[in-house]
Amino acid sequence: MTRLAQRAPVFDVDGLLADPTVRIIVCCGSGGVGKTTTAAALALRAAEQGRRTVVLTIDPARRLAQSMGLTELDNVPRAVPDVGGSGSLDAMMLDMKRTFDEVVSAHATPEKAEQIMTNPFYRALSTSFSGTQEYMAMEKLGQLRAQDQWDLIVVDTPPSRSALDFLDAPARLSSFLDGRLIRLLTAPARAGGRAGLRVITTGFGVFTNALTKVLGGDLLRDVQTFVGALDSMFGGFRERAEHTYALLQDPQTAFCVVAAPEPDALREAAFFVERLAEDAMPIAGLVLNRVHRSAVPTLNVEQSLAGAERLEAADTSPLTAAALRLHADQAATQAREEHLTRRFTAAHPQVAVAEVPAFAEDVHDLEGLRQVGDALAGTTRAVGAAV
Repeated sequence: MTRLAQRAPVFDVDGLLADPTVRIIVCCGSGGVGKTTTAAALALRAAEQGRRTVVLTIDPARRLAQSMGLTELDNVPRAVPDVGGSGSLDAMMLDMKRTFDEVVSAHATPEKAEQIMTNPFYRALSTSFSGTQEYMAMEKLGQLRAQDQWDLIVVDTPPSRSALDFLDAPARLSSFLDGRLIRLLTAPARAGGRAGLRVITTGFGVFTNALTKVLGGDLLRDVQTFVGALDSMFGGFRERAEHTYALLQDPQTAFCVVAAPEPDALREAAFFVERLAEDAMPIAGLVLNRVHRSAVPTLNVEQSLAGAERLEAADTSPLTAAALRLHADQAATQAREEHLTRRFTAAHPQVAVAEVPAFAEDVHDLEGLRQVGDALAGTTRAVGAAV
């Protein structure tokens, strides 16, 4: 650990993975900070320490499959080969449309399910609507936990612009699907009796005429047809989202916040830590990825630059002078990262920290994931950075 990170509590990663009461680990953070590799490394380490583990990734780059020696990942857990130890590891990638289809099929009659899934508005909603991916990630997490097939579920959260989207987007989508606008669109079908139907239809006609001017007639008809078929599922979306949200608050769940030692990433990590505390969700610690470490920590920036200038002035040892300038750059990077992380740990002194150093190359196989796992646990085999 660096001089800076020693001031924060040490994140006992192996203790977390060995705890049988911890059944879910959620890796969260802003996009591009290494959540996918961190989740895979944690899952592999847990499996090789004897736990039956499944890792759920939501990564469009599909790097996890390559790292685990699988030709592909899809919505069904697949066994990862060449896992050591007495445990096992399955891996899967969220297919949000297929998960949405599963939800519809499970909560609607076959006729209604077909009507919903062939609707153009549903096809757009299930593939590209804001919040759908996060909502379906929670749906899939709930499904995996209900199966009770694994000792530990590790979740790689969606690569959202903001880390908070994972917590906020499902509520927004479920509120939309179970909200007043949707209910208003189905009001005529819900009306009881001819008198009530006449009153509601008259007001509804004025409302839909206004919407038609804004949305266009074809889109409005698709929406009306969709919500009419979805009527039997009202309440289910919000209910399941609330159930999974409660699961995230349970002591059996642990949040692992992932960040890089950069201003935006640490700012997002701070927002997420504060939100987790506000919502009473258990945080295990912070993983700080791609930390730069000086090979000669006793040689600071000023000393390196001064030595390089003396050699250059004497016109001797140009390679040594270049090496000193390179070291000065690395030392400056390390100092900047320490300063940024010091600000985070000062504001959140209760958050334990684990560091993963900057690797020379990307992780692309199980051995690379093992190296990341070793770094997370504070051992010395690791030589590189989580991607």
